[in-house]
This record gives sequence, C-alpha cells and structure tokens, in this order.
Amino acid sequence: MQKQNLFVGSLAYATTDDDLKAFFETVGEVERAKVATDRDSGRSRGFGFVTFVNDEDNQKAVDQLDGKELDGRAINVSLARPRDDKPRRDNNGDGGSFRKRSW
Repeated sequence: MQKQNLFVGSLAYATTDDDLKAFFETVGEVERAKVATDRDSGRSRGFGFVTFVNDEDNQKAVDQLDGKELDGRAINVSLARPRDDKPRRDNNGDGGSFRKRSW
C-alpha cells in the first residue's frame, strides 16, 4: 500500500527539497520531500509533496504547519489527492488537440 502524501502549495521559488524536508521534520520523520520543478527550465513550480515515515504525522503537519511561513511565504498544507482522482487533460480522450471533422 502506498503512503499518503501531503501537498504543499504556495512555496517560494527559492525553496529546495532540503528546505522543505527540514521544515516538516519539526513534526516527524520525513521519508521524502520533493519540490515540483518545470521539466524544461528546472525552476520550481511553487508546490511540492512530503511523505512522512509514519502516516499519523500527516494530520499533525496539516494542523501545525498550514498557513505557517516558509522562506517568506505562507504555505498551504493538505492531504494530496491520489493521481486517479485528478481530472485528465487529454481533450476528451482522443489524444490530440485538433478538432475532428464530422464528414
């Protein structure tokens, strides 16, 4: 079974994986902390994900760290939705961005 991730939004663009991990370790042992980056430029996208060793720390982190300041920004902390729950952006399943002809 996969561990529950936390979604962390409104991150400063200067925040690194290590900064994120250190901030969340005030609540419990962090297994993984990752700031999402743009695939082309490598720059931060302003959000990230944190996984605790113990899932019980997730709710503590939401309660204690949501709205707190990290690198000069008030961050948003919430339970991440599973990937399957997110809406698909593939243009109605046809895989292309062009309109299909009706004739």
